[in-house]
Amino acid sequence: MTDVQPDPRDLRPLTGEPLALDLLNTRWAGTPVNDLLTGVEGYAIWLSSAGLGERCAADEAGLAAIRQAREAILLAAQDAREQGELGAAARDGLDVVLAYGRIRRAAAPGGAEDRTEVDRPEWLAPWLAVDGFLALLGQGAQRVKQCAHEACILHFFDASQNGRRRWCRMAVCGNRAKAARHYVKARS
Repeated sequence: MTDVQPDPRDLRPLTGEPLALDLLNTRWAGTPVNDLLTGVEGYAIWLSSAGLGERCAADEAGLAAIRQAREAILLAAQDAREQGELGAAARDGLDVVLAYGRIRRAAAPGGAEDRTEVDRPEWLAPWLAVDGFLALLGQGAQRVKQCAHEACILHFFDASQNGRRRWCRMAVCGNRAKAARHYVKARS
């Protein structure tokens, strides 16, 4: 999601991941778990941060659709992480969202142009997120990761050369883990 500035009202600790993972990151650690998508206002903030505020309306129908997409992507991300591939339930969940849209190829002045079409407007953001998730899987399911810190539930796409990134943010979760290891080592 390059060149998209997060909405200043967006308080999430990690933004700017690819659309599908940015959607998963609308939940973050806390007691209870923080959730940006508890209402239409939060959905509007996410749409704005994702660069979709001009293309998608923030309404109850869209909120319900995006929550459904988030659950489908979450199940698929867990399958990809744990099994290296998507199980039947994960595929079915993604396919339900994808059934609301399609990519239509059209002639444009510079050649071919792909246009996303959806059956109902509330399905545009969910469809784009699921389609983007499948594109990430195409780059390597093992690169779709959840932060390795036990208290963190954020997701990221590991674009590192060797594919060994472990933390959503080294400055936060990585340092917490290093500090915990140092504490244990210093006490022994």
